[in-house]
Parts: sequence; structure tokens; C-alpha cells
Amino acid sequence: MADRPTACLVLADGTIFYGKGFGATGEVVAELVFNTAMTGYQEIMTDPSYASQVVTFTFPHIGNTGITTEDDEAPEPVAAGMIVKWDPTEPSNWRAMGDLPDWLAKGGRIGMGGVDSRRLTRAIRLQGAPHVVLAHDPDGNFDVAGMVARARDWKGLVGLDLAKDVSCRQSYQWRQGTWEWGEGFGETADEHGHAPFKVVALDYGAKRNILRSLAEQGADVTVLPASATAEEVLAHQPDGVFLSNGPGDPAATGAYAVPMIRELLDRDMPIFGICLGHQMLALALGAKTVKMNHGHHGANHPVKDVESGRVMITSMNHGFAVDSQSLPVGVVETHVSLFDGSNCGIRVDGKPVFSVQHHPEASPGPQDSLYLFRRFADAMQVRRDAQAG
Repeated sequence: MADRPTACLVLADGTIFYGKGFGATGEVVAELVFNTAMTGYQEIMTDPSYASQVVTFTFPHIGNTGITTEDDEAPEPVAAGMIVKWDPTEPSNWRAMGDLPDWLAKGGRIGMGGVDSRRLTRAIRLQGAPHVVLAHDPDGNFDVAGMVARARDWKGLVGLDLAKDVSCRQSYQWRQGTWEWGEGFGETADEHGHAPFKVVALDYGAKRNILRSLAEQGADVTVLPASATAEEVLAHQPDGVFLSNGPGDPAATGAYAVPMIRELLDRDMPIFGICLGHQMLALALGAKTVKMNHGHHGANHPVKDVESGRVMITSMNHGFAVDSQSLPVGVVETHVSLFDGSNCGIRVDGKPVFSVQHHPEASPGPQDSLYLFRRFADAMQVRRDAQAG
């Protein structure tokens, strides 16, 4: 039959969705989440924080602006797959270098269109992020019973360290700045390769635009693998240390990252964390993290800076959260979600150490949260001045 479904999504509870497949063929087991952003589907699919997750897009016009390499947050797609309401159309944008289905196919990622995304989103909200199997077969042959069994057998993200899978394998330098209209990405170091600050960024799944935002503040960024030790970090003589975003259970990654972070905390060095980096810093300080029902995924999340009273529209992507009730004495809650009151930021009293759950580099506000990068730069400058004087 010409209209035979070529893609199938099976939830662990036995719920089945059929649709039209695009991108790569095959099958993948993952956690299913939904994202409410109206733009940025390419950035979402290349965000390493989405490893082992299939993303349902609540906005229907996915693929309409095509694909451009400038928007990649990683060298290739990282999210396990994508679910959309309408099949991707031909791209219509002056920046487009290709179309979404071809790009997904080259990256080995499955797409599925023609799905009732409202119904699917309701299911995720009601039962929590379910374990699923997503399959694409041009002939429409699906072993549904086997898919249900595989979805039920999958262990899920709790206890799973995924940072080691998406982290860089060796260190590298980053000096590319943020994008500017008509100019593209610029270099932030001077003609001699010098920059005001040295920053070591721990790569738990770092997005490129975070590194660009650090560089834009005058940082010569050295990116180290997630498994780097405190000794390896300090060997670079950094003015500050950045803890990146990333996927998986923070407690699992914390098994090797938390001892390293605690050693750095003893040095009174400026430390800034985002997303998973925020959760790891909290763990290192003695707090706890918890798995959320369906997490926060989107570019329209209101977050309040409780110390200034400012409300920011933020981009979020996390399925775990810091338990604010577990914050020890001396650790101050600085930001909260206005959707559900969950923790979105902390700082340490008397130390230049802070972190946030949301993504200030993603600019949905568009620049509501960029002050956090300036705060990090200011802390490094204060430390430099103290050392010089």
C-alpha cells in the first residue's frame, strides 16, 4: 500500500504510534521527551545533553529552514531521534545548506512525521518520560511485540553515565567567538593569540555556543575530557574553571567528576557551571539530585533570579534537578523555575563559585542571561588583580 506507515514508535506501556519515517533507517531504544521551542531544531538535535533521548517537537513546522553547519552545537546529531507532527518540507531560508531528512540520514538519526504530537506530549506529561523504541523501515515491517519488550527491558537514564560517551577524547583550544550578522564567527584572541583570561572547560557534553560565549568574554578556553583530574586542570594554570552541560544521570558522572571538583573548590578558584555542570557542582558541595517526571525542555521557561528579582525567559534541557531542600549551609539558591519552583541556580557564600540549570548561551530572551558569563569574567579579573597586588 502506498500509504503504509514507514515508522513506528512504541512506548513501554504498549502504546503505539505510526507515521512516516525520514532520515536514517533502523531502530533505537531511548527515553522520550518533548521540546516546546519554536525554533532551533538543529541546535536541539546536536545538543549532547539529548544523548539517548528521542525528542518530540511540539511546534509543527520542523525542517522548514533547512540545515546549516553554523547552527551545529556538536559535529553531528546526538539526540537518538525526532518526532514531528508534519513531514519536513523543502527548506526555505537563505542560510540553508541542505535539508533535514538528508542531514539526519548522514548522522544516523531516525525521524518520524505525521504524529499527533499533542497526544504524545500529554502522554509524556502524565506518565513521565517513557522508555520507547523508534523504528524506520521503508517497507513498513515492524515487530511490535519485540519493540515493546525492548522498551520495557531498557534500564533508562537513572544511574547511566553518558558524559564519557559524548566528551572529547583529548584536550583542544577554543577561541571562536559568537556569531555576528554579516561577519559570522570571529576570533576573540588578538593577533598574537593572546586573550585576557585562561579558562579550563570540563567537557561533559559541551555545546559550541557555550564555548563561544566564554571566548567572547575574553577567555582562551582549553577544553578537557570529562575524566580529567584536578591535577590536569591545574596544570593549565587557569584563571577559572567551567563545568559544561551534558547528558545522563549526574550522580553517575559525579562518581569521578565530584572528587575533582571538590579539589578545585579548595583552591578558591572561580567556577561556573551550566546544566549538568550545575548539578555536578551541587553534588560536590553536598547536595542531591533527583530524576524529574518529564524534565524541562524548551526555549520559553521563565526563571527568577531571586537575589535581583529579575525574571528571564530561558532555554532548558534537563531531566534531573538539584534538590533545593538538600542544599547545605553556605550554598545559596539563586534561581528558581517559575513553572514548578525547582532549583535553577546556586552560589557559594564567600567564594566565586556559582552555577545555573538553564542555558544562558542559547539566548531565547534573547540576552536575558548573558550577565552570567560577565559575572564569571569579573570573578576571574578580581582573582587576577588580587594575585598581582
